[in-house]
Amino acid sequence: MTHAPILNRRGFLGTSAALLGTAALSGLARPAMAADPLTVGFIYVGPKDDFGYNQAHAEGAAAVKAMSGVVVLEEENVPESQDVQNSMESMINFDGAKLIFPTSFGYYKPHVLETAPKHPDVRFEHCGGLWSENDPSNAGSYFGYIGMGQYLNGVAAGHATKTKKIGFVAAKPIPQVLNNINSFLLGARSVDPTIVCQVIFTGEWSLAVKEAEATNALADQGCDVVTCHVDGPKVICETAVSRDIFVCGYHADQTPVAGDKYLTGAEWNWANVYTDMVAKTLSGEQIPNFVRGGLADGFIKMSPLGPAVSDAARAQFEATKAEIEAGGFAAIKGPLKDNKGNVIAAEGESFVETDVALESMDYLVEGVIGSTS
Repeated sequence: MTHAPILNRRGFLGTSAALLGTAALSGLARPAMAADPLTVGFIYVGPKDDFGYNQAHAEGAAAVKAMSGVVVLEEENVPESQDVQNSMESMINFDGAKLIFPTSFGYYKPHVLETAPKHPDVRFEHCGGLWSENDPSNAGSYFGYIGMGQYLNGVAAGHATKTKKIGFVAAKPIPQVLNNINSFLLGARSVDPTIVCQVIFTGEWSLAVKEAEATNALADQGCDVVTCHVDGPKVICETAVSRDIFVCGYHADQTPVAGDKYLTGAEWNWANVYTDMVAKTLSGEQIPNFVRGGLADGFIKMSPLGPAVSDAARAQFEATKAEIEAGGFAAIKGPLKDNKGNVIAAEGESFVETDVALESMDYLVEGVIGSTS
C-alpha cells in the first residue's frame, strides 16, 4: 500500500497545524482503525530519478511499498536545512509516521538530532556513519562498505586505461569520499602499480556545471577512465561519453546513460536494508543503532560488466569480488604511504573493510593527485 503527499510538506505544515486546531475545537476526531499500518517516510535531497544517490534510495523505498501492512511516504528535493525538520514533523504529526529515513548526509546534524528527542516513539534511521553513543537512542545510522565496490571499479579501470591516468570527480573530502577515491586507485594499482588518479572536488553534492567542467578537465589531463562520488553521476557519465573516455558508475546503474563506455559500477542495494528494517519494526524488534554491511551482506552490488571489459579484466574482477565476499579483504594495507609521504600502513599492517579507523579517514594515498584541503 502506498501513499504520496499531495502538497509540499514544508509549506503545508503551518496551514495543517491551524486546521488541526480547528478540528480539535469542533470535536472532530480521526476515526480509529482496527489495525493501523506502519507508516514509513523517505526524504531525499534531490530528485528520485537522478540515476544516482537519490534514485538508489527510491529503489529501496519501492521494495518497501511492496510489503504488506506498510504505508510509504516520500518527499524529494528537500534541502539540508530547516526544511527537512519541517518534512519530518509533517510526516509524524499529520501522517503518523513511526519510521523515517532521512537519507542525505547533511540531514543528521543538527536536524535529526534536534527532531528525534521530540518524538521518542518514532525511529529515525539516517544514511551515513554519524550516529554515536551520545546521540538519541531512537536514532541510528546505516551504511555500506561501498569502498570495496570502488576497488572493483578500479580493477576494471586499471585494465581499460591506456594512458595510466584515471580520474575521480568528488563532492567533498569527507571520510566516505576519501575512502572511495583511495579504493579506486588501489584497485587500479592491483593491475598496474604505475597508474595515477587525479581527483577534482566540486565542493557540493550536486553541481552539474562543475561536474561537467571537472570531467572535461580530467579528460584534458589525459585521464581515459573516470568515476565519481556525487549525488547524480548522470552529467559525469554523459560528459565522459562525449569525450570518448570510459566511466565507472556509482550509486546506481548508469548503463542507460553511458552505454558502451560503461565498464561497471558500485551500486547501493538499499532494498535489502530497508525491507529488513521495516520487517524488524513490524515484528517489534529493535533496529541496531549502528548497521553496516558489504557485498556479502547484500548492502552493495556491482553493475553488469560492459562490453569493453576484456577477458583478463573480467577474470581479475570476478576473482577479486569473490575474495571480498569471503570477508577480511583489505584495500588499505602496508607498506603504504599517503600522497604527502606519511606512512599509513607499515609492512604487514592492514585495515579490513570493517575497521572503524576507516570511518575517520583524512588522507589520500600515494598515487592520488589532489588535496583534501
